Amino acid sequence: MISFPQFLQILASNPFLAVVMVLILGTIFVNGSTDAANAIAEPVGTRSIGVNEAIAMSVVCNFVGLVAMSFISTAVADTMSGMVDFGGDTHAALIALAAATVGIVAWGVGAWVFGIPTSESHALIAGLTGAALAVHGGLGGVNMGEWVKVVYGLVLSTVLGYLAGWGIAKLIPVACRNADRRRANDFFGRMQVVGAAGVALMHGAQDGQKFMSTAMVAIALAANMGVSDVGGFPLWIEVLCAGVMALGTAVGGKKIIKTVGMSMVQLDKYQGFAASISATASLLVATLTGLPVSTTHTKTAAIMGAGAAENVRSVNWAIAKDMVLTWVFTFPGCGLIGYLLARLFLVLF
Repeated sequence: MISFPQFLQILASNPFLAVVMVLILGTIFVNGSTDAANAIAEPVGTRSIGVNEAIAMSVVCNFVGLVAMSFISTAVADTMSGMVDFGGDTHAALIALAAATVGIVAWGVGAWVFGIPTSESHALIAGLTGAALAVHGGLGGVNMGEWVKVVYGLVLSTVLGYLAGWGIAKLIPVACRNADRRRANDFFGRMQVVGAAGVALMHGAQDGQKFMSTAMVAIALAANMGVSDVGGFPLWIEVLCAGVMALGTAVGGKKIIKTVGMSMVQLDKYQGFAASISATASLLVATLTGLPVSTTHTKTAAIMGAGAAENVRSVNWAIAKDMVLTWVFTFPGCGLIGYLLARLFLVLF
């Protein structure tokens, strides 16, 4: 396992690693501003918690989620680190990795400007894949056995999130039909905040591992080591990645919260709880089984399912359509950007 002093030695021998690390940390920051904010959106929309308090909760939970899950399972990080191969030329590999991260940051910032909660996870996967294609000139750098898990995760995050949100939102009114409405509303308001904290924890565990894995790939390349030779994920890289993600949420979270929690669908508090608990459970299953899913896809699908359970017209399907289109174009868009930038950077540098 690479200690922080060893990392500094690697950095001194290969200064370009500093550029790559800054760019990777930039992708983590953007992820915090988009995906992490999306995870806590709906309790703000139902006024169960204030926006500033929700962001503070998310900051803490994302940090704890990444660090704590790293002691339990790094299956997602292991999947990510084996998904692509940048070849044996260390310098070319680092240049391609830098190009991919530039494209990912550009894509994420563009989505943030328009308030659309894109998936930074899928942007990361697509950008890295495009860059690997540029280095190898074909599919030789893509491990399809690991890459297919992305497809499984995509189906899980959308279908299971929506159906679970819909089903739980249908079940709660039946189970609580004899309860006092005001007391039940207060209860689900509190539970909605708890559920949102669970999603934030799982976002840190899921997305944090993806970006942490990318950082370790860069360090391994700079040290002329194989990813399997690094020996795991040291605590300092976990804390660094979790801290930058939390900072991104604190700085840029409000815009995404407004889109998802207030504009896309108006939820009752019990529906918000249904969406959060559904997303948390789906993300936990995916994380423990090593499927790199999108927190954004899972949570927004669960929100739409919970909203549609009462009345399908309660969902603003125009905004939902914009988000889905963004998700659809993320893979080809970021893949093409990563490919073109990698080819350009390999010529320039």
